[in-house]
Amino acid sequence: MSKILVFGHRNPDTDAIGAAIGLASLEAALGSDVEAVALGRPSLETAFALEHFGLDAPRVIETAAPSDVMLVDHNERQQSAADITDVTVLKVIDHHRIANFETAAPLYVRIEPVGCTCTILTRMYAENGVDIPRPEAGIMLSAIISDTLLFNSPTCTDADRAAAAELAAIAGVDVDEYGDALLRAGTALGDEPASAIIGRDSKSFAMGPKTVRVSQLTTVDSAEVLDRRDEFLAAMTAEKDAAGYDLYLLLITDVIACDSDLLVVGEPVAAVERALGVTVADGHTFGKGIVSRKKQIVPQLTEVLDV
Repeated sequence: MSKILVFGHRNPDTDAIGAAIGLASLEAALGSDVEAVALGRPSLETAFALEHFGLDAPRVIETAAPSDVMLVDHNERQQSAADITDVTVLKVIDHHRIANFETAAPLYVRIEPVGCTCTILTRMYAENGVDIPRPEAGIMLSAIISDTLLFNSPTCTDADRAAAAELAAIAGVDVDEYGDALLRAGTALGDEPASAIIGRDSKSFAMGPKTVRVSQLTTVDSAEVLDRRDEFLAAMTAEKDAAGYDLYLLLITDVIACDSDLLVVGEPVAAVERALGVTVADGHTFGKGIVSRKKQIVPQLTEVLDV
C-alpha cells in the first residue's frame, strides 16, 4: 500500500507546506503511514523558515495516484493535484471557502474561519494528546505569521494569536523578531522574471461563469515592484491568454504599511471596481487597507460575478 500523501495547494505558500508537514507529523504520531509532499517548490519565505528550523523541503509532485491523500489549506479542485478527482481524499483541513469539491466516499473535513490552517492543526495536536516537535512548531508558527501578516491581516483571530504564542514557546523564538525576518525574506524580487514572480503565490477561482486568477506578492518597497509594472502586466496578460482566465489580479501587498496596489488584466474590470470600491486606470489601482485575498478580494468579487 502506498503512503498517504499530505499536501497543500499549487504554488504553495508557507501555510500550504507548513500545514502539510504539521499534519503529516501528527498523523505519523497517531500511526498512519504518511508523507508530506508539495505541489510546487517552496517560496523564498518558506525556504527561509524550513532552513531556520532544520527541515527539508517536501518532495514535489504533480499527480498523487495511486496514493490516498489528505488535503491542507485548500479544497477547490483547480488548486489541487492534477489527478485529484481520481484519488481518494481521506481528510481536508482548511480555512477557506468550499467550492468545486465533492467525493465518492465519506471523509473527515475540518474547516474553521481562522487566519491559518496551522492554527487548526495546533488545536488538533492538543485534542489528540500529541506534543508538537520543535521543527514542526517552527514551520507552523511561520505559516501563521505569513498568513496573518504578523497578525495585521483582517483574517487574524484570537485563536491565531494564541496558537502562535504556543508554537513560539515550543520553537524557542521571539514572535515579533522572527516574524519580521520571515516576512522580509519573502519580499526579494531578485533577478527573477515577472512570469515567475507572479506564480509564487497564485490561485484560480471559479466565480459564476468567470475564471479568475488572483496572485499575491508581499513587499517592503511597493515602488520597487511598481517600477516593473509594465513587465508584470505583460506577464499577467500572457498567462491569462494561455490559460484562458477571464480576469487576472495581482495583489502587491506592503507588509509594513498594510495596504496593497492591485494590477488587473482581462474583463470585466468593472466587476473589480464595483467589488472593491476602486477605480482601475491603465491596469492599476490602490486598495487602502486591503491585504487579504481570502477575505477582501475573493468574497466580494465572487458576489459581483456570481450572477
